[in-house]
Amino acid sequence: MHILLASIIKEYRLLVRDRVGLALMFLMPVILVVVITSVQNSAFNMVNDNKISLLLINSDSGVVSKEFIVAIRKLQMFNIVESKNMVASNQVSKDMKEKDAMVALIIPTCFSSQLNQKAKSTSAKALTNFGLESDSMKSELTAVSPELIFHPILQESYCKSISGALQGALMLVENKLMIQALYKAVNEEELPPDFESEMTRNKTSFTESYALINGSRNIPNATQHNVPAWTVFAMFFTVISLGGNVVKEKLSGSFTRLKTLPANYLISLIAKQFVYIGVILLQVLIIFSIGVLLFPKINLPALNIPDHVLSLVLVTLLCGWCAISYAMCIGVFAQTQEQCNGFGAVSVVLLAAIGGIFVPSFAMPQAFKLIMNISPLHWCLESYYSLFLQGAKWDDISNNIIALLITAFSLQVLALITLKRKNLI
Repeated sequence: MHILLASIIKEYRLLVRDRVGLALMFLMPVILVVVITSVQNSAFNMVNDNKISLLLINSDSGVVSKEFIVAIRKLQMFNIVESKNMVASNQVSKDMKEKDAMVALIIPTCFSSQLNQKAKSTSAKALTNFGLESDSMKSELTAVSPELIFHPILQESYCKSISGALQGALMLVENKLMIQALYKAVNEEELPPDFESEMTRNKTSFTESYALINGSRNIPNATQHNVPAWTVFAMFFTVISLGGNVVKEKLSGSFTRLKTLPANYLISLIAKQFVYIGVILLQVLIIFSIGVLLFPKINLPALNIPDHVLSLVLVTLLCGWCAISYAMCIGVFAQTQEQCNGFGAVSVVLLAAIGGIFVPSFAMPQAFKLIMNISPLHWCLESYYSLFLQGAKWDDISNNIIALLITAFSLQVLALITLKRKNLI
């Protein structure tokens, strides 16, 4: 026990002297989590909270076009900017830039009259199929379509979402005209306003819910992704300090000198793990505290700590042990500190990239979704996600826990076997 305590004190003193390693383990992740969360939160709000600026150019003066505009406003998706001057098609881009609009909607001339004629033609055709005669136009007509112009910066999926929303508003207007035309053709009178409003209100809607474990749900936001993600990243960046420490001891002959003493180098390895587990717990405490205390003061969403705090502590310890095992393994195989620092930093960045740290796993290509299973950072991050977003307990993340245990144990065994083969222990 005395030898272990002395080894822990020695490792602590070595750690304190490593100013660069401490900066990489504490200062870098703090800067990353604040800056990247701020950037992603702005993008998240732009997509989810802010309305899309829509330049509306209405060349039609009929009632139908006005009803179409009312239906668009009811979507509560757009910030409509109406152009007072009728803009030519070739000048729309310039007008969009001046009014800072992402989308332009051009309603053509005679839009109302042609849509009314189309509704009458379709209703007449339907009555004929039912065996009823109608004096309305039976020839099939196609109304002139409104034109949508998108800003080049918008992604294709976003454009399709906008187009689908506007198409739904247009279909609502067309269906209303169709019902009016059918009712008038059959009953020879206008559709009663109360019946029309009842049909508009009585729409079938979806029942929405979320796939949760215990019924609770924290709303996903930039904080819920970035704080756990960059915490895991900070854990694995201990490879710079711990891996370099192991390499330095190999090159300085500390391994050989320890053989002459009544102590085993395994005790020194255990002491390193105790010290760096403490470092990782301090990392987690600092980064999580920033998410809970600092973020609300700089207008960022606060981090919601899971209810199952014990599960959070156990997951943190296991993720930390996996990160320490990886750092020790890199230190054992590296021949110089340059190799350790270079390969360690690059490998952690690559594992973070394919593990979902930089980009959420659901947004990755299908090929990467298979490769990410080899990254221990992926399993660490998935464990945190389950705790933070789904309210999971220890049993609910057993698959992630088993993967982390197997990874950490395999890295520990690999490091010990390599040290033994090199006759260092």
